[in-house]
Amino acid sequence: MASSVRAGPRLRRAVRAGELAALPAGLRGELEAALAEEGALVPFGLLRRLHAALREAGSALHLHELLEGCEIHLPEVPVPPRNPELVARLERIKAKLAHEEYRRMTRNITGQEMNGPLAEFGRQVRSVKAIVITIFNFIVTVVAAFACTYLGSQYIFAETAARVLSAVIVASVVGLAELYVMVRTLEGDLGKL
Repeated sequence: MASSVRAGPRLRRAVRAGELAALPAGLRGELEAALAEEGALVPFGLLRRLHAALREAGSALHLHELLEGCEIHLPEVPVPPRNPELVARLERIKAKLAHEEYRRMTRNITGQEMNGPLAEFGRQVRSVKAIVITIFNFIVTVVAAFACTYLGSQYIFAETAARVLSAVIVASVVGLAELYVMVRTLEGDLGKL
């Protein structure tokens, strides 16, 4: 934390030129002693007393004018040496975390290729499973669209024929949209091959 100011040219000039002659001799002496060497540091306590003395003397000089060109001195903070035991412990923890991350990233990788009749059968089963799920999803979506439209249209149409016709139209539109999406997805999958 800062506790002093590096004296600037304006403060040095004021002390040398006698602009601070109205100050008490003890304060003036302390200030001259603090400014005796180049790059001297003036403590904040001395600046506070200087400010109070300038006010009491009714001087035309103000402290902020004297501090022009001064710099706040920030002392170097000593960095304590690192404890070697803690550094070694941190290194072990980092290595352990890196190893766990590596294992997590490579847990699905095996060194052997999946070839042979069973591997081919597994790929075909997965392909058929995906097709069955897609067809089931298509049927459920169309049936749900029909049922929702049929039940919801009872507030608009009183006749059953009109309700069935509107439900068929909506289910057809939903079915065509589903087919379009399935075809686009299939084209994208074939494009990757």
